[in-house]
Amino acid sequence: MDYLLKIPILSITSLFILFILSKLMGNKEISQLTMFDYTIGISIGSIAAEMATSLENNFIEPLIAMVIYAAISILISYLSAKFLPFRRVVEGKSVMLYQNGKIYRGNLKKMNLNVSEFLMQCRINGYFNLADLQTIILEPNGKMSFLPKSSKRPTTPDDLSIRPLPEEIVINLILDGKILKHSLAYIHHDENWLMKECKKQGYSH
Repeated sequence: MDYLLKIPILSITSLFILFILSKLMGNKEISQLTMFDYTIGISIGSIAAEMATSLENNFIEPLIAMVIYAAISILISYLSAKFLPFRRVVEGKSVMLYQNGKIYRGNLKKMNLNVSEFLMQCRINGYFNLADLQTIILEPNGKMSFLPKSSKRPTTPDDLSIRPLPEEIVINLILDGKILKHSLAYIHHDENWLMKECKKQGYSH
């Protein structure tokens, strides 16, 4: 029966440690992960799973390994931020796939893409005609960036010589039935003002 109690404890512990290490390594969307980040994430996850199901008293070894992997990831991120050549080695660099009507087939081959996959990604992003595009670049995170021709891009207020008023962010003042005092302070108002505004909208409480 001891192992039935040990597995939940180790599972919760490994999950908590994994959460802490993930926060230390920084928040990134899946699409923003480099190949190195992805590899580190898989490795740490595998070690955490091994730690959770470890029935012997050797959970310290997986814990140390997780910390080492996280420390390496943090070090790599620091060096990448400081040194551009190192960043290019670890994260890779952007690659031109299309420019001025020309498909760079050599770069497609280098990135393990065929023309069908290339055109499919164009269609997925809303471009069914390459003639509408000026440039296509494959970014280090594996996503394509598209630059439409100036005649095909959406109209902007500058094109029409319009100067719209600046947008303001929406501030929540009441959430889940609770008054958010820090939000009131941010807009330089108090609860008395809030109550008056609520009454104007027909809410007495």
